[in-house]
Amino acid sequence: MIFDLFKAAVLGLAEGLTEFIPVSSTGHLLLLERFFGFDDDEFGKTFVVLIQLGAILAILSIYFGRLWRIAIGMFSDPGARRFVIGVLIAFLPAAMIGAAAYGIIKGVLFNPWVVCFMLIAGGAVLLWVDQLDLTPRYHDALAFSLPMCFAIGVFQCFAMIPGVSRSGATIVSAMLMGADKRSAAEFSFYLAMPTMAGAFAYDLYKNIGQMNGGNTIIVAVGFATSFVCGWFVVKTLLDYVTRHGFGLFAWWRVIVGSAGLIALALGR
Repeated sequence: MIFDLFKAAVLGLAEGLTEFIPVSSTGHLLLLERFFGFDDDEFGKTFVVLIQLGAILAILSIYFGRLWRIAIGMFSDPGARRFVIGVLIAFLPAAMIGAAAYGIIKGVLFNPWVVCFMLIAGGAVLLWVDQLDLTPRYHDALAFSLPMCFAIGVFQCFAMIPGVSRSGATIVSAMLMGADKRSAAEFSFYLAMPTMAGAFAYDLYKNIGQMNGGNTIIVAVGFATSFVCGWFVVKTLLDYVTRHGFGLFAWWRVIVGSAGLIALALGR
């Protein structure tokens, strides 16, 4: 039990630190699962989704005031109403494809080889985007057009491939469509709430039978660690990305992906 609690804390740490930055939290968790042996039991496969609740609550706690104002203003402010509709439109593609292809995603794509290749490829994309001379048209995440929101939602579907990164796909796509780095990252935060909540609810429904008293304690430890680390990342990411770009995240992806491929090739 003590070692299981330790693994839960480490995985919660990885979830909280990587969920909102463009490095793929799912990819990192899958590689850690392989290292710790969590992938040998069915509950371990479910655990990595359940601890996302901590990261969800972290971002909700930070944006609660703003979300409340948007919710209240939705009935009288056309801008707030359009934003809520935009987030829902962006959420729908992932919701539909995720529900329809759940078995394929879990059974085929959740593979450490896939993760490592996608980490490296995603790192190359981030380096490429950092070199582009983009001229932003949007400086406020609440002002994105509805077609732009839908397009971001379509790009988010690529993150169903572990290693791609949900935040990376949404931030990059938003920037290519005219958003500056800060507003792109902020919209990614907003979109993360329904997306992660939906994934959590659906996976819990599919695997509720795996829960028991001992497992609940393990999830609680992972949840608490995920919440604290996620809160820290959300509070600092916007300023960091605005000032420094994606170079650090890109090279981290390349290093982790390359190290993973070497370990897999050696039969680890």
